[in-house]
Amino acid sequence: MASNPVFAVTPRIGFGQVSVANTNYDGVTGTYVDVITGASTGTRIAEIVIQATATTTAGMVRLFITDGTTTRMFDEVSVAAATVGASVKGTRVSTTYNNLILPNQNWRIRASTHNAVAINVFALGADL
Repeated sequence: MASNPVFAVTPRIGFGQVSVANTNYDGVTGTYVDVITGASTGTRIAEIVIQATATTTAGMVRLFITDGTTTRMFDEVSVAAATVGASVKGTRVSTTYNNLILPNQNWRIRASTHNAVAINVFALGADL
């Protein structure tokens, strides 16, 4: 156990846009976008926000964690169908995490979308 507690030092926002359909669950095959890379001292992710930029069909955004060698699916976020217009906003989903830590600079969060829809993925957190 550390003799001194570790607190978040530098706020971080990472982001990427997924738009190429990828039905794979392995985190390797197909198209993925890096959302955020951990700092050498570690990075705590408090929240991930999914924001569609256009009309969506019902689908899924998949989140993966990789240590640079092995990639595993971490979470799936449902995307609701919405026809964007003057009175209908794009689908937005926010998911909070209590214990999501990227231990060092080799660790990353990656994302993919099941359907060919443009979706922004934001990771909100802080370096330790």
